Amino acid sequence: MTLLAVERIKLFTTRSPWWCTLIALGVTVGFAALMAGTAEVEVPMTISASQFGYGFGMVVVMVMAALAVTTEYRFSTIRATFQAVPNRTAALLAKTVVVALLAGVIGLVAAFGSWGIAAAMTPNADLAINTAYEWRAVAGVGLIYAVAAVISVAVGILVRHSAGAISLLLIYMNLVENLVTLIPTIGPKIHQWLPFNLAHHFLTGSPDPTGRPVEFGPGLSDATVGPWPALAIFAGFGLLMLAISLVVANRRDA
Repeated sequence: MTLLAVERIKLFTTRSPWWCTLIALGVTVGFAALMAGTAEVEVPMTISASQFGYGFGMVVVMVMAALAVTTEYRFSTIRATFQAVPNRTAALLAKTVVVALLAGVIGLVAAFGSWGIAAAMTPNADLAINTAYEWRAVAGVGLIYAVAAVISVAVGILVRHSAGAISLLLIYMNLVENLVTLIPTIGPKIHQWLPFNLAHHFLTGSPDPTGRPVEFGPGLSDATVGPWPALAIFAGFGLLMLAISLVVANRRDA
């Protein structure tokens, strides 16, 4: 508990988490307002459409998570941390837990904020959260943000440089996974099992049981597993990345 408290204080005494939180919420809720403001009979407002901007907010959260680690390496405060806590694994795990919890909270606030503003702007739309699909599409954003933060912390530990870590994360998330589909024959099959595609599948992978269209939201993924197995694989990838980063951190100089 002491390590968690220390990491919480360290995180919130810097400006980047506050700015990233505000930007993530603003971007996500802003896109929901945009979708609601342009909704028409032909393009109805749906639960899925209210979460259109979740991916943009996740990008900001991943930047925040990477900075939580790389900033310490940049200013060499990580050395003081490791001197105070010789168990590097414990120190880095505490940081990961704090960052992941913050990311999860941001995801929940952003998702329900997006749903709330969409419901307020389109009172005639059917945006009730009743089914398991609807709860997963909204509340599940917090889980995806938390796992994405774990991946970002792991990359930050491995790279140790802010620009490099952020570049790798954004290029992979926004470019590499999409380019894989261009590989002849096997590309689409590989893409089905890539982590962020699976994360997207968790939120949008099942048709809306009410029959409402989802094509006006984030869009369906091409994964073949169910939503919860997709989340499990995504979380497993995050834990694997974290485990690799902890091994590397324990073997090299701070």
